[in-house]
Parts: sequence; C-alpha cells; structure tokens
Amino acid sequence: MRFAAAVLRSYESRFTLEEVMLHAGPGDGEVLVKIAGCGMCRTDLAVRRSAGRSPLPAVLGHEGAGVVVETGGPDTGLSTGDHVVLSFDSCGHCRNCMGAAPAYCDSFATLNLFGGREEHAARFTDADGGALAPRWFGQSSFAEYAMVPARNAVRVDPTLPVELLGPLGCSFLTGAGAVFHSFGAGPGDTIAVYGAGAVGLAAVMAATAAGAVTVAVDRHPERLALAERLHAIPLHAASGDLPALPDRIRQLTDGGTHYALDTTGSPQLINNALRALRPTGHLGLVARLHTPLPLEPGTLDRGRRISHICEGDAVPGLLIPRLTGLWQAGRFPFDQLIRTYPLADINQAERDCDAGRVVKPVLIPAGPREDP
Repeated sequence: MRFAAAVLRSYESRFTLEEVMLHAGPGDGEVLVKIAGCGMCRTDLAVRRSAGRSPLPAVLGHEGAGVVVETGGPDTGLSTGDHVVLSFDSCGHCRNCMGAAPAYCDSFATLNLFGGREEHAARFTDADGGALAPRWFGQSSFAEYAMVPARNAVRVDPTLPVELLGPLGCSFLTGAGAVFHSFGAGPGDTIAVYGAGAVGLAAVMAATAAGAVTVAVDRHPERLALAERLHAIPLHAASGDLPALPDRIRQLTDGGTHYALDTTGSPQLINNALRALRPTGHLGLVARLHTPLPLEPGTLDRGRRISHICEGDAVPGLLIPRLTGLWQAGRFPFDQLIRTYPLADINQAERDCDAGRVVKPVLIPAGPREDP
C-alpha cells in the first residue's frame, strides 16, 4: 500500500512529505493503524543530535493514535475499528518486561531508538524502493498509517477525540507516571517541577489530581501562566535568579519539597532541585544529559536521592486508560497543551517547538488516498 509520510533524510535536513510504501500486511502480533494524530516529542527532534546512531532515512513519530484497520490475527487482542493510542516498544519477555517494567526492557534502546525490530524491516520503503529505517519506537507515526506490534497499542474509548490522544503514549505518560508511579505522590506532598513543557505540565496536572502541591519553575512567563492555570505555584527562574532558587522554594513549601522532577537536563537546576528537597526527598530526571553532572557537596546528604525516570515507570496499558478517565472527569486537561498542525506543516511545527511557541504540537495527516 502507498501513503503519505514525513521523511527525515539527513540529520541536518528538513522533513519532506513523501509517498512511502508498505509491501506487506500485518504479521503475527501486529496491527495496521490509520493515524488520526501524532504528537511531536523532543525525542523525535533529538535524532538530529544522535551522532549517527539513529538510522536515516526514517519516518519518525512515536506519539501516534488512530484506528485499527487490519490485524495480524486473533492473538493481537485488538479488532478492526478499535481506537488505540500507540506507545513505546518492548520485547515482552525479558526480566523487566515480565516484571511490569517495560520502560526498562533489555532491548529498549535497540527497539525504540537504534534500529527497531529486525523482522519485516525491508517491507517499508520510499516510492523508489529505497529502504527506510525500521519502525521508530515501534511506530514511525508521522504518517497516514503505521504498522505496530499489538503490545504497543492501547485500546481507548471510541467517544474520545482520538486525534488528540497520541501524547498520552509518551510525553504526558512520562510526566504523569513520574508523579503517580516513581514518586507515589499523594495529598500533603509537595513537588517542584523544573521546566514547564509537555512533560513538566503533565506532572503538574497529575500532582493536582493526586492532591499534591506543586511549584512550577520556568523562565518563560507564558509557560508559568499556563502552569498557574493548572493549579501550580509559578516561580520564574531567570539565569541570574538561580543561586537563590532553593531558598525561594523552601519558603514556598514550608521547608522544601518531598519530590522534584527535572525536565531540563541543566546541571545547575539539578543541584538546585536537590538542595530544595526535604530530607529523604527524591529527584527524578527525565531529560538525557549531554554534559557531565557534577553534584555539589551536601546535595545528597540526609537521605536525598536522584534517579533517572524512563517513560514514567509506566505500563502504558494501565496508565493511559487512567489518564483518559481523569481527562473525562476534568482532572487532567491535557488538551489545553496541544496545538494541531497538518502533517504537511511538520517543519513549522518543529520550528515552533524549538522556539517554545507551542507546548505540544500534534500533527494531523490528510485524508488517505485510495491505494492501488
């Protein structure tokens, strides 16, 4: 079958909207999904800085959502017409997958970032027959269709606006999962969130839903205004203000926060976050660090700890329905973070994302053509 997709051909080039070809239908355990919308995540854009480890040319996109149009058999657990949110890939049989920790799958990097599944890799090509990289995060959903392992696809209520649900599979999952799972936050807890982007604001919404008090730290006033609408205490942090930041947070939280989530990867903010924690507090990192992380003396004293959090420590099939239920109850208003773009405007969406003009771009494919 032929359909449109946004192809990245080099680490420096813009995306190009092209006709691509899928040369076979779903295999065992796979489903073909007509994409209704796909979020653009910072991880997609980080391919440009992957030092050649993420293979190109490729169709990126890993926050897809849509409708199942074909299944690879009865063992998928899905049916034609099901509405699904697509999440990250995992093997399903390593120790961590079997222990309900698929984000720490032994094959996570290979399956999601550096080549994908080897089976059926050659069936995805451009219009001239040139090979495209195997599925990005098991999806490659900057496209009208995506072929995915059924274990990546989470069935959702068909009355929901499926075109907006894709970010629940990664960025919103990560922020909310950090609060619900990694921290286990509840009423009376305090959380500082550093960086009011998609992941940070998802953490703010989840903290509010959990009954925790949140301080949102950012240098962009418009992001802080949005965080305040989502019931966080806004705290502006320009570069000159950073040395005083821990004291300000301790004043706002009656002695410090129980938890902190850093989405920035800034060593200075990470050290500030540790200093603003109460004894035994937990700082979670979600951003990939690009420089060494020197920890200042005393930052880990009194039981404070630091860990990296991948995909919110979530089992997508459990957390995504929880998040949609919270949205239906008015307690996780993720739609307020989204701006939609036609798939053809993917380069404008990337520019807006880089410039901070949008929290979460969601790309909407055009109506698919009839295939020969």
